[in-house]
Amino acid sequence: MLILGKQVAADTRAQLALQVKDFEQKYRRKPCLAVIIVGEDPASQTYVRNKIKGCAEVGMASLSYEYGATTPQAEIAAKLKELAADPDVDGILVQLPLPEGFDEKYLLSLIPDSKDVDGFSPTNMGLLAMGRPRTISCTPFGIMKLLESTGTTLKGKRAVVIGRSNTVGKPMAMLLLNADCTVTVCHSKTVGLAEIASQADILVAAIGKPRFVTADMVKDGAIVIDVGINRVDGKLVGDVDFEAVKDKASFITPVPGGVGPMTITMLLANTLQAAIKAEEDR
Repeated sequence: MLILGKQVAADTRAQLALQVKDFEQKYRRKPCLAVIIVGEDPASQTYVRNKIKGCAEVGMASLSYEYGATTPQAEIAAKLKELAADPDVDGILVQLPLPEGFDEKYLLSLIPDSKDVDGFSPTNMGLLAMGRPRTISCTPFGIMKLLESTGTTLKGKRAVVIGRSNTVGKPMAMLLLNADCTVTVCHSKTVGLAEIASQADILVAAIGKPRFVTADMVKDGAIVIDVGINRVDGKLVGDVDFEAVKDKASFITPVPGGVGPMTITMLLANTLQAAIKAEEDR
């Protein structure tokens, strides 16, 4: 059965719109997300447009700052510091990847933990690892919502995450562990990866290799979450060989239309929660 992220995202955004309306009535302002984009990368520009569009859809305010690839880093740092100090800005994100020559770690470090709606800061990652999540990385957060939509009980399930990135693989593994799954993380140096994957009740593929997960790597009845977005012969395909795997899986996300729609939706959810926390702390 397909897990349609578009539908889950639409339902979640409808709920967010109601919550944003309540927030505005209570605090006389809208939650606000500020986005900084550097360079001319077409994919990044598309992502930023979708984030701004998502804010408008649920009634949030948004700010967008575009800089050329030759902009001095100090200018971008100054803007980040200004946004960090602005009480009407609840969430800040720097669209990644940055062009060559920029210090990503330094620029991201200028975003306060309370406004880190991407959930990438060492503090937010550390809290997640300790089982005390505050702001959760958007894609893994969205995947947990997709798993919830299947009605499956996660407790006691064996989960395998293929990929160990800081943005998806690691936080995904921690979320599944916090949900009482038994979790294995596989990566490019894993020995016997196919055999390990074939034992998973829940298989999350986030490795960035088109159609990497084949039918022999999937247990009958497994839930398969495909995070990959790869362009092959002009078409978007995932990290899972969808046609070969779909009949073995009990649930599977398509590409596109699966995990992707959830990422921006959870970014909006994180921004709202940051706004609520900011008002409660004033």
